[in-house]
Amino acid sequence: MKSRFAPDRGLSRRMLVTSFLLGLLYVAFVAALIALTKSAVIAVLIAGGALFVQYFFSDKIALYAMGGRIVTPEEAPQLHGAIDRLCALADMPKPRVAIADVDLPNAFATGRNPKNAVVCVTTGIMRRLDADELEGVLSHELSHVAHRDVAVMTIASFLGVLAGLITRFGLYSGLGGRRDQNTAVIVLTIVAVSAAVYAISFLLTRALSRYRELAADRAGAMLTGRPSALASALTKISGDIARIPSRDLRQAEAFNAFFFAPAISGKGVSLSSLFSTHPPLETRLDRLGVLSRELGEQA
Repeated sequence: MKSRFAPDRGLSRRMLVTSFLLGLLYVAFVAALIALTKSAVIAVLIAGGALFVQYFFSDKIALYAMGGRIVTPEEAPQLHGAIDRLCALADMPKPRVAIADVDLPNAFATGRNPKNAVVCVTTGIMRRLDADELEGVLSHELSHVAHRDVAVMTIASFLGVLAGLITRFGLYSGLGGRRDQNTAVIVLTIVAVSAAVYAISFLLTRALSRYRELAADRAGAMLTGRPSALASALTKISGDIARIPSRDLRQAEAFNAFFFAPAISGKGVSLSSLFSTHPPLETRLDRLGVLSRELGEQA
C-alpha cells in the first residue's frame, strides 16, 4: 500500500542503481571470502548470516547502541499523538516509537519496512523544539520509512562494515607469521578486494544518503504543509549540535547516515565533509525556502 508522501522518482532511481551496484560488489566480496576461507559454504554462511542479522535486527541494534527504548502512548502521549496524526495524514502504518535519553538533539528511523519500523527521538530534541518543529522532524523521518530508503541504507551500510572487518582481519592475521609466497599473494588480493569494496560502498552510500535527506525534507514538508517549521528545526538543531562536546559527537558519529542532522561540529570545510552523509545546511534551507514559496506558506 502506497502512502500519501510525495513520491520521488529521483530517489527511486538512485536506490535502484545503488542496489544494483552494491549487488555486484557483494558478488565480488563473496568471491574474496571464498578465497579466504577456501570454502563456498563457509563464505556464504558468513556473508549471509551477517546480512540476515543486519537486515532483521538493525532496529534493535540501533536502539541498543543509542540507548533508546520503546515507549507507550501513556509514557509519551504528545510524541505518540504527533506520530498518530502524521501516519493518519500519510495513510501509512504507525511505526514503533522510541526515546533515547541523550542531550544530542536528533532523531532517526530504522527498520526493514513500514510495518517493522521504529522512529526514535532523543530527549535533547524534544526539549529544544516546539510542537510544529518536532512534527516537521517526525514527518521527515516517516518519509524515510515510507520511501523504504531506510532498508536500502541498512543493507548498503552492512556491506561496507563487513568489508572493513575483512580488510582488518586479513591485515592483522593473514599477513602475520611465516607464510609462503602463494598465501601472501592470496591474502593481499583479498585485502585489496575488500578495501575496494569498502571504498566503493562508502562512496555509494554517501551519495545516496545526501540525496535521500533532501527527498525526505521535501516529502515531509509537503505532507505537513509547513516547510518553515522544518527549516526552523534544522536551524535550531544544527546550531545546538555545534555546542555539544566533541566527545559526545564522536560517539554518535556512526549514526550520521541515519540521523536527521549530522553529529559534527561543522567548523569549516574538511576532507571528511566532502564525503558527508548530509547535504550542507544552507542547501537544505534554500530548498525548503523554495518549497515554502511554491506552497504559498504564510509566514
